Amino acid sequence: MAYDDDASKTPRNDSLMGNLMGYLDTRIDLIRLETQEKVKVAFVGTAHGVTMALIGLLFLVFLSIFAGLALNDALDSSFWGFGIVAGFYLLLLIIFIVGVDKKLFQGLADKMLSNTIYKSDKRQA
Repeated sequence: MAYDDDASKTPRNDSLMGNLMGYLDTRIDLIRLETQEKVKVAFVGTAHGVTMALIGLLFLVFLSIFAGLALNDALDSSFWGFGIVAGFYLLLLIIFIVGVDKKLFQGLADKMLSNTIYKSDKRQA
């Protein structure tokens, strides 16, 4: 004998399954929105950093040209000023190659990026 009123088809079980599916759909939407927000924040940060780096690079280039021209005028030469500026940058490069260890930059990165995932998570555990 088959009954149309099966125990697994009660209104309570249908309501529970509906609530569970709604909860799962909401959680998936929440994860998508959080991911979208993190991507947006990363894009804005990257675009801002690249723009600032480009502006800083242009400032450094024009400042170097100005220093080279000023030294040329002071030394009454057409090339020694640029040679001195190039030598300064070469000295700076040698100091970085020989004297500055990558551990310094690793420590800086560790301080800046430590626990950023947990600090940005606004959900309650």
